[in-house]
Amino acid sequence: MGERRDDHEDRRADERMRRWRLVLGGGEADGTGVGLLGADARMDGALAAVYDREGGLGASAPRVARWLGDIRTYFPSTVVQVMQRDAIERLDLTRLLLEPEMLDAVEPDVHLVGTLLALNRVMPDRARESARAVVRTVVERLERRLAQKTRAAVTGALDRSARTRRPRRVADIDWDRTIRANLRHYLPERKTVVPSRLVGYARRQRALRRDVVLCVDQSGSMAASVVYAGVFGAVLASLRSLRMSLVVFDTAVADLTDRLHDPVELLFGTQLGGGTDINRAVAYGQGLITRPAGSVFILISDLYEGGVREEMLRRVAAMTQAGVQVIVLLALSDEGAPSYDHDNAAALAAMGVPAFACTPDAFPDLMAAAIERRDIARWAERHAR
Repeated sequence: MGERRDDHEDRRADERMRRWRLVLGGGEADGTGVGLLGADARMDGALAAVYDREGGLGASAPRVARWLGDIRTYFPSTVVQVMQRDAIERLDLTRLLLEPEMLDAVEPDVHLVGTLLALNRVMPDRARESARAVVRTVVERLERRLAQKTRAAVTGALDRSARTRRPRRVADIDWDRTIRANLRHYLPERKTVVPSRLVGYARRQRALRRDVVLCVDQSGSMAASVVYAGVFGAVLASLRSLRMSLVVFDTAVADLTDRLHDPVELLFGTQLGGGTDINRAVAYGQGLITRPAGSVFILISDLYEGGVREEMLRRVAAMTQAGVQVIVLLALSDEGAPSYDHDNAAALAAMGVPAFACTPDAFPDLMAAAIERRDIARWAERHAR
């Protein structure tokens, strides 16, 4: 029994040293004295190619393809996405991403889509279809994750914001709320509630309930936000009670509203990179608003203004004073707040327009809060907590 126990302890010690060797990455100074074989060696090699100083994948497409296959074999998809992103940034693999065989081998994710959109203008025709397939895969995943929640949150908010005490038809009565509002009029002998007032929906009319303008900064640092904004814009455009507009900008403004029916086509209409003229974009978005009290204007930008700052702030102030619900998102992504212009954020907050980052999963609830004209600053504070 003693020998068996000793063998078990030895195996545990060997396993600990093996794990430390994988963590430390080898070399004379790792202190483990452990060599790796088989799958462990290939896993270690895949990591070393990106993270060791002497590593690297070179400019060989076959070698990169083998590496992509290895990391998909040995690591979960979430880790694969991080390693791909690090490899693109550290090893400058953007040129190889223009090869169709590379695009067929990568793990699609939001950051890869951002990279492909940035390369859109230099992409050869033979790689374009593979790139579109990657983008479509990511868009479909995001729609499955976010569309139902968005439609439910926004439709519910429209319902709540459109209630009336004088429903015109029986079909417009909200029976649940009507009963709750009249419980004190319950007659036990008749086992019924006699309603003294009705609660109903005004939304049964086909009229538009809200105008929504998404104004998205397409500078290079906003790539993930552009992808998510495109997907959300397409989902919101599918709701009949909303009139949806989506514009993207750098130093110029592009109105992509006519592409909202196809988010992939919309994303390929963007042009990531370049300068930023927020004032020009806000001016264009302001011109789209015809019903201020029924409009939501969402600016997605890191607020580094290359245009006329004072004029941009005056335009935002004019919209809020006219009754537009103005929201500024520093990012619409999973990573949180990026680098941003703190002075512009503070100036907007002083006029009652808070600037904050929002995750995609929280965006549907933010839209609901905006449609119901709730205090967005308080919403952002609760969300941050």
